[in-house]
Amino acid sequence: MDAYASLTSKGQLTIPKDVRDALSLKTGDTIAWTVMDGYLIGTPRNLGFADLAGFLGDPPGGPATLEEIDAAVRDAVGRHVVGDRSNDGQEGPA
Repeated sequence: MDAYASLTSKGQLTIPKDVRDALSLKTGDTIAWTVMDGYLIGTPRNLGFADLAGFLGDPPGGPATLEEIDAAVRDAVGRHVVGDRSNDGQEGPA
């Protein structure tokens, strides 16, 4: 999906409707922004942490802090978006 947004004089962006619909974004949702290798990566934060609790089972190294989890997710999303190979050997999008 290709979409474009223009930056206003106040530094604001309007996310195109097709993108909002694809990501199930609604008014008041938060987006975490990360810059990686010159790419701006926006990650919707419309799920609460409690919504994901237990999804992957018990963590192998014990519980992680929310800061550690946020950092790991930002890094993984960034690698996926720019198409870098991750530690598991899988390649990102073509």
